[in-house]
Amino acid sequence: MKTAHEIRPGNVIMFNDSPWVVQKTETTRSGRNAAIVKMKLKNLLIDSSTETTFKGEDKMDVIVLERLDCTYSYFADPMYVFMDSEYNQYDVEAENVGDAAKYIVDGMEETCQVTFYEGKAISVEMPTTIIREVGYTEPAARGDTSGKVMKPAKLVGSDIELMVADFVKEGDKIEIDTRTGEFKKRVN
Repeated sequence: MKTAHEIRPGNVIMFNDSPWVVQKTETTRSGRNAAIVKMKLKNLLIDSSTETTFKGEDKMDVIVLERLDCTYSYFADPMYVFMDSEYNQYDVEAENVGDAAKYIVDGMEETCQVTFYEGKAISVEMPTTIIREVGYTEPAARGDTSGKVMKPAKLVGSDIELMVADFVKEGDKIEIDTRTGEFKKRVN
C-alpha cells in the first residue's frame, strides 16, 4: 500500500472497487493542515474519468501491472501504435500516453515501456533521458559568459521548445530529461 502522496501519474490504484490509472497528480500543502492530493483518474474498465481529492496520508492499493519494452511504430488517430520485440502491435489511446506524447517522434530509437492491465495497453512510459536534434536556436550571445547562460531551442520533429546551454548550435544532438523536460547535456 502507498499513501496518496506517493502516487505518481501512470500508477494504477483500486478506487471504489475498480482499477483507475492516475493521469495527473497535484499536491497542495497548507500551513497548518495536512497535505491534500488532487488526482485525475481514468477508469480502466469503463473509460470514464474523474477528478478526486485525497488526504496525503490516505492509503491506497497499487496494482502491479505487466510492462513490456516496445518501440514506437506510428500514430493512427487517436491511437499510438507500439511494437514489441516479437513484432506484436499494441494500441495506446492518445489521452493515456499523457506527457510522453511530446517526446514521441517518427523514427525514434528509444525503447518505451508500455503498461498492460488484463491484456489492454493503458499507458506509456518514456526512458528517463532521450536524445533529440536541435532544429532551431539563436546564435550564441557574445560576451555573456557569467554564470549558466541559457537560450531557447526548438527540436526537430516536435513542437518542444526548451532552454539549452549557450554553446548549443542548430544540428547538435542534446540529451533531455523526460521527467522534467530540461536540457542535460550536448551529445556527440
